[in-house]
Amino acid sequence: MRMIINYLIFPGFLFSAVVGLMSGWVDRKVTARIQWRKGPPWHQNFTDIIKLSGKEIIVPENGKLVFLSAPFAGLLSLVLCATILGKAIMAPSESFAGDIIVVLYLLTIPALSLIIGASSSRNPLASVGASREMKLVLSYELPFILSVVTVIIKSSGIISLGGIINPQINSSSYFFSWSGALAFIVTIFCMQAKLGFAPFDIAEADQEIMGGTLIEYSGLPLAVFKLNKALLLYIMPLLVTVLFLGKDLSIGFLLLKYTEILVIAILIKNTNPRLRIDQAMRFFWGPVTFAALIALGLALIGK
Repeated sequence: MRMIINYLIFPGFLFSAVVGLMSGWVDRKVTARIQWRKGPPWHQNFTDIIKLSGKEIIVPENGKLVFLSAPFAGLLSLVLCATILGKAIMAPSESFAGDIIVVLYLLTIPALSLIIGASSSRNPLASVGASREMKLVLSYELPFILSVVTVIIKSSGIISLGGIINPQINSSSYFFSWSGALAFIVTIFCMQAKLGFAPFDIAEADQEIMGGTLIEYSGLPLAVFKLNKALLLYIMPLLVTVLFLGKDLSIGFLLLKYTEILVIAILIKNTNPRLRIDQAMRFFWGPVTFAALIALGLALIGK
């Protein structure tokens, strides 16, 4: 019974969905203020999900099963990821060995579900979006993994979230070191791409391919994809906090650090134009990967 509560209520699905949707409202509100608009009310994202869930579901003729199951595969992976992260923060000593690897694996599934779902629709514009998403994943995953490996090295090779949190509690946050600060910057860029925020919102690109990967989705499946994005908006800043700012994870400081990282992502989103996919690939495989390798080297030298 306790396990069901963990996965479905706290720190799993219900809690992470509420925080993610509220974070999405903060994103929309800050964006509106930057553009001299009022912005939506706090409950707008919840209303959107509820309204979409009641709309008609239109399914392409071919690939119906894959098309409909793709968003739910992404949702399941994110719920598991949110539960693992939440439990590690609440009780670092109970974190299981290798959970950071599980989290990295789970975080790739939402992007894969988006690619598979869009491809199964056989819409040309969705296929373009899926192709862009695939290239983007191949671009940012390498520097993202390298930055996480940097943190693991600084944690004496322990591959668990608890093993990453405890050394920071006993010493200082990894951000306050050369390798940690550089890996933090790399992770912020990768987080921006995972969230699909500008300048890496290339797979949807409404002005170019009319929604891209989501163009054929409607009703409940579209609502689930929107919910997946909200869960990612909760999970990614939280993961960055655990990896680099784990000195004090009490409720007050955790909320402050989470908010700071969320605001950084929103500011980057609102101050940068969208890149082309070739520019994004060059950016991640060039300076970002190079910076991640320097951070990795500095961490090895430090040990």
